Amino acid sequence: MVGRIHSIDTFSTLDGPGIRTVIFMQGCGLRCKYCQNPDTWATRNDKTQELSILQLMQIIKRGIPYYGKQGGVTFSGGEPLLQADFISSVLQQCKHLNIHTAIDSSLYIDSSRLMKAIPFTDLVLADIKSIDQEVSLKLTGKSNQLNRDNLQILNDNHVKVWIRYVVLPGWTDRPTDIRDMAVFLRSLANVEKIELLSYHTLGKHKWNMLGLSYELEGIKPPSPEYLKELAEHIASLSGKLATF
Repeated sequence: MVGRIHSIDTFSTLDGPGIRTVIFMQGCGLRCKYCQNPDTWATRNDKTQELSILQLMQIIKRGIPYYGKQGGVTFSGGEPLLQADFISSVLQQCKHLNIHTAIDSSLYIDSSRLMKAIPFTDLVLADIKSIDQEVSLKLTGKSNQLNRDNLQILNDNHVKVWIRYVVLPGWTDRPTDIRDMAVFLRSLANVEKIELLSYHTLGKHKWNMLGLSYELEGIKPPSPEYLKELAEHIASLSGKLATF
């Protein structure tokens, strides 16, 4: 069995607790208008690496001296759970080595794929693109029902979750959507915190390189003051820690 891999970061501090090896998997079913890595959408391209479980474990084990008690391995993407059999096998080996495991996922995938990974996953960094069905369709090309269902499955299986939510002015910051998301997350005991991520255009050049039309021209990133205000509001409504 081999995994289709876009890239690997062997010293990340942004994708879960501590120092982590992050494996960005190739392939994604969403088409988010603000995606910073549209080159991960296709199931493979001319830069895709195909690594066996053994080859990837050799890379992961090199980081053991740096992981400490909190660090470990994070599968990201693209959508890592599209390759659920492969990543579950790797995560299982990591657990045998007492390496902390995390998955960064949109959860817009069939629940059977998620269930394969749950037994070997310590933490899920779960994206919510939009709590509103129509906005989700316009923003990503997909309904958000699988996302909501899978968040409930993670809660039922007592898997720790950090929510990641991109604040895209005019799209994901409507007062009703902020309220509805906070109320929904209040019902999930396993959600430890909510991370507000600022919309940015750092990946726009990739859209141009791939000949894709970038549709969010003119939208400015939210200010730190606005993100702080939103975080405080979401924390008050959800009863969860909210950061930005």
